[in-house]
Formats: sequence, C-alpha cells, structure tokens
Amino acid sequence: MIRRTALKTLTGTALTLPALTDSLAHSMTTSEQATTVLKGRINHSVCRWCYSKISLDDLCKAAKEMGIKSIDLTGPDEWPTLKKYGLTCALPQGAGKGINDGFNDPKLHDELVASYEAIFPKLKEAGLNTVICFSGNRRGMSDEKGLENCAVGLKRLMPSAEKYGITMIMELLNSKVNHKDYMCDHTAWGVDLCKRVGSENFKLLYDIYHMQIMEGDIIRTIRDSSKYIGHYHTGGNPGRNEIDDTQELYYPAIMKAIVETGFKGYVAQEFIPKRDPLTSLKEAVLICDV
Repeated sequence: MIRRTALKTLTGTALTLPALTDSLAHSMTTSEQATTVLKGRINHSVCRWCYSKISLDDLCKAAKEMGIKSIDLTGPDEWPTLKKYGLTCALPQGAGKGINDGFNDPKLHDELVASYEAIFPKLKEAGLNTVICFSGNRRGMSDEKGLENCAVGLKRLMPSAEKYGITMIMELLNSKVNHKDYMCDHTAWGVDLCKRVGSENFKLLYDIYHMQIMEGDIIRTIRDSSKYIGHYHTGGNPGRNEIDDTQELYYPAIMKAIVETGFKGYVAQEFIPKRDPLTSLKEAVLICDV
C-alpha cells in the first residue's frame, strides 16, 4: 500500500555506527530487544503505512519491544488496538480529502471544515491531540494565493481545534520526486502559513526526507523554524529507504539538533525498508536515540 492511497482511504555524511552493524542487529533476540533501554530524549513513533504487510497487532508488539511509543497515521478503527498495547498515535489521520485536495482550494473549505470538526471529538475521546492535514496541489495557483486560501480555511477551524485541544499539523512534502505540484513544499511557505493562522493549534510536520529533496540545510532550518514544527518524519535520501550508511543524511546530528531546540513531541520513522522490516526499524530507532 503506498502512502497516497492509505491517506485517501480514511547535510549528510556517511553513517558509520559500529554498534549498529548488520551482524549485531541480526543477532539480537526478542528478549534482548525487550530489555533495550533508550535514552528518553526522543519520543519514537513509526508510520503504519510503511509496514502494511505486518498486522497491526504484530507491529504494535514489535514497537513496544523497541521502545517505540506511537504508531503514526492510523485512524479511529485502529486506535483501540494501539491502546491495547499501551501505545498512542502521535499523528492520526481520518479527516480531509488526502494529499492532493486541501485547504488551498476555497471550494473545499466547507467539506474540509465539516470533516475535521467531526473528528476532533473522536480524537479527544481517544486521548489524542493532533491530526494531519494538507495544503493540496497548486493546479496553477500562486503560492501567495494558496497562503491566503489556506489561512482562511484553517482559521475557521481554530476555535474548534482549541476547544478540543487538537493541533492540526500540515505536512511539508516534496513536489520534485513524490508529490508533483504539492503546494506546501518549502519550510518558509509553511512558516508563513503558521504566522497567518496565528494559533498554537496549527503547526508543521517537518518531513526530513522531503525537505532534504526540496531545500536541504536541514539542521539550520530545524533550529530556525522549531517554533512552528509540531512533528517530525524520517526517511533516507535518495530512495526513502533505511536511514543508515546507504544514504546521505546523518540522522544522529539531526536528532541532536531537534533535542537542542527543546522539542518534546514525536519523531516517526517513515522509510520503506528494503531489508527485514523490523530489523531495519530497530536500527533506525537506535540511530535516532541520541
């Protein structure tokens, strides 16, 4: 299942960490994984869609053993399973019209507002406090007009979001490789939108993989824009695969920069594993546990 479908339905130096060699990762038993003690400075999550071939129950069990606290991008029908394993959903889905059709289109505002207002009480009842949203594609629209339109639509939702204690989090995605024509494809645009909406209940999902493709300069951008970032996603570039020494981003330094900003939210692994999925996920958690 690709992520676009899943959502519709509801810089770098080489990484050389001897402690994370393949031989060590493959030798770790379930018992050893269960006793792994993480440093606690990063709240770890993982995106459900990247592990769609693994049952949710099995993913929850494995996540719990790894010290992961959350399964991202799950909907209302899945939250009870997460709760059963003592996990949360740091970034839920379940409202809106997907990536391509978002708040930059005024004709969709009534439908989008109704959709999000319907899920806010469900989120609160489940003990969750965020929800993902999207700008939509440009379709010939200027960035300035898109900012104006998004701000108008999102401002309509802020009183309700504030009432239920929900933060709407708009994802920054690349429009170069994966999401052609997507509007919220640069951090500066997203930060400008946050300022126009003018509420602590609207922030950005800073996807490190996507922003590496669009603009690079990851650590400086995180430091400069931390006030407006409510969530992080990972992924190796190029390829969106493992975040190890096969790609160009050096995640330990990026995670340290995130910690230094005082960020208390979640960092979710969102890469497509090319090797054994759970082994790769365990490695990624350890790489990011700074």
